[in-house]
Amino acid sequence: MHDTPLHDTNVRGFASDNYSGIHPEVLAAIAAANDGHQIAYGEDVYTERLKQVFTRHFGTDVRAFPVFNGTGANVTGLQSMLPRWGAVIAASTAHINVDEGGAPERIGGMKLLTVPTEDGKLTPELVDREAWGWGDEHRAQPLVVSITQSTELGTLYSVDEIRALAEHAHARGMKLHLDGARISNAAAALDAPLRAFTTDAGVDVLSFGGTKNGAMLGEAIVVLNPDAADGLIYSRKYNMQLSSKMRFVSAQLIALLEGDLWLRNARHSNAMAQRLRRAVEQGLAEGSIRGVEFTQPTQANGVFATLPDGIADRLRESFRFYDWDAARNEVRWMCSFDTQESDVDAFVAELSRLTTA
Repeated sequence: MHDTPLHDTNVRGFASDNYSGIHPEVLAAIAAANDGHQIAYGEDVYTERLKQVFTRHFGTDVRAFPVFNGTGANVTGLQSMLPRWGAVIAASTAHINVDEGGAPERIGGMKLLTVPTEDGKLTPELVDREAWGWGDEHRAQPLVVSITQSTELGTLYSVDEIRALAEHAHARGMKLHLDGARISNAAAALDAPLRAFTTDAGVDVLSFGGTKNGAMLGEAIVVLNPDAADGLIYSRKYNMQLSSKMRFVSAQLIALLEGDLWLRNARHSNAMAQRLRRAVEQGLAEGSIRGVEFTQPTQANGVFATLPDGIADRLRESFRFYDWDAARNEVRWMCSFDTQESDVDAFVAELSRLTTA
């Protein structure tokens, strides 16, 4: 057996929380679920336990459907909320619009109606830019509003903002979907229970993310309003999201959610993002860092900033991260559950060296 890592395990970057490994407690949960036989395709004791865990976090009437990944959760969840002629209103920066390879439209068969935003967040007024044309046979019918919490720009919706969007959507005959790839980071930052800004705020269906918060793979479609989704037990299969050995997906989510691991991981990654931001701000104030400007508030585990010309590529020689808007030198720095204070400090020191050389 090859038990020597092929990579340098001391290297960490700031490109994505998908780069991190599996949290040891999650890895242990996978191993604990491995012995013996369990019924396939979700009729196992782990998936049954997971349903109880989701009930404790989101309410008694919820239904949870484990899937492989976030795109599968979004596409399958949204598809269950819409007729064939339905459309989804979303921010232009939404993951379903930018980063899912056209899967919502190609695989889900839905039209995306996107709205530009400054901070990645929709408002009732922004929704109304595309919430029209019901009964017009020439227009895809806007029937779902989809938001992301925390957003793709690292910003947060407050509980009241989500409630206002839900009330606005429902009053117009639409449903509210929430992409929760980083929902744990949002709950940690808001210091609120998961249900406070989902079930209690009027969200109908959400994608619950585990991969970015310490899982190996695995998300879940969580139906909060039983009347808002239909046919998931069928569409999960034909969208190729039904795991035969589902116990291993469910065991990971149980490990995260049954105790407080989901919250500990999220609090840590958020704290590392705050440490990074504060260190850069301090460097700017002292003159040891020059030419960096922040483009979004740092509310979860992502930091968005613009850099002087040429600095990003030179900084990437030591630390991997992504351009967000290369045309204006905007970058994104993401922190993970395993980001260390020393990682942040080394990154800031290199940024200081490059911007003052």
